[in-house]
Amino acid sequence: MQVLNRAAFAKSYEICGLRVPAKRVGSVMSVLGNQLLNQPRLRNVTDDKESKDTKVVLLRADLCQENLDTLPEQVKKVVEKEGLGFITHKIDLDYDYWTSEQILHAVMPEDAKEIPSSYTQTGHIAHMNLREEHYPWKKLVGEVVLDKNKNITCVVNKTDSIEATYRYFKMELLAGDGNMIAVVKESGCKFKFDFSKVYWNSRLHTEHERLVHQFKPKDYVCDVFAGVGPFALPATKRGATVYANDLNPCSYEWLNKNIELNKITEGIYTYNMDGREFIRKATQDLQKTSTQWKTFDHFILNLPATAIEFLASDVFYGLYSDQKDLFNTTENATLPTIHCHCFTKSTEPKEDIAQASIRHMSESMGVPLDMALAQFHCVRNVAPRKDMYCVSFPLSPQVAFAATSKRRNHDVAEPTTVQKPRLD
Repeated sequence: MQVLNRAAFAKSYEICGLRVPAKRVGSVMSVLGNQLLNQPRLRNVTDDKESKDTKVVLLRADLCQENLDTLPEQVKKVVEKEGLGFITHKIDLDYDYWTSEQILHAVMPEDAKEIPSSYTQTGHIAHMNLREEHYPWKKLVGEVVLDKNKNITCVVNKTDSIEATYRYFKMELLAGDGNMIAVVKESGCKFKFDFSKVYWNSRLHTEHERLVHQFKPKDYVCDVFAGVGPFALPATKRGATVYANDLNPCSYEWLNKNIELNKITEGIYTYNMDGREFIRKATQDLQKTSTQWKTFDHFILNLPATAIEFLASDVFYGLYSDQKDLFNTTENATLPTIHCHCFTKSTEPKEDIAQASIRHMSESMGVPLDMALAQFHCVRNVAPRKDMYCVSFPLSPQVAFAATSKRRNHDVAEPTTVQKPRLD
């Protein structure tokens, strides 16, 4: 079956039951125990069509009139003592009774290795990632997921990897109304966005909360790939000052809308720029608000597919080359902590990430990353033998104040911001 036929799932079963006086149902059931029907979503007791004074207590499905003698002696004694009678009861089940897994298992080939019933929910949208061998049944799968989950009104399937430039999933509609404007509540904030045009992963909510809780009130946070704000908005609400950027114009638009939606009126500045340019621009904008050393306490690089390569570019090399004296003359001056998300397929993930970081940093700048100071956190298992990690480490003075920068010359355009930084 590749076109859903709901009527095909109508089934009738005849099972044994005991006709029991309504007042004696409780005591009889306590004796029956595991002899009861005990099936999911079915009641063990039903009305007796022949009398209002009695109920029908349903027995296990494998019992029939011919094998009632297999009942335990204790049950037989109660039946005899109470004068109870056995009857045959008919149960009618239809499409609504069966779970999505049961329906899909029934329609898929017997040799199918996997039943495609899993999805990630984003607001009212169920986002599936079907294997190619399931494509002949994809519309049916979408309809079943839609039918069996009343809070879902739209089912989509990922058709390709994340779009490289603007980071969103290419997808197709399997079932439902096609409304892609999702609303999600997370970390005390409400997020609204067009799921078809921005990146959002509901499975990262724990990582969002974990990292945000490391930020202190009055910290300065630079969110380089901010998306629609899952790090930036909760951090701002905790009292941090956040500079948030995303290259995707749609993400930038929804980031600003979410700031308004959550009634945040200060403490966040938004940019729509290339990440490398943004880091330099935001660092300059923040420093301009003070005559003393002032920079970010945290940089977030949440772009796991390429963040290691981005980190290893020349963006941080010599970032503060002209501010070394200001750093040295400011009491308690510190350099930022960088939080870099990445993927690894290695059975030794820490070693793999360390070697990749050292290799890329050395190739691009001649300055290896000191992984002895790094902290590793396993975010989640993405796929078999593929994990997502967050590596956090302090930016070293050797990199930050390097006298000779290898950065390419870029014209840094003035960003559009929610509000301009104020001078201290």
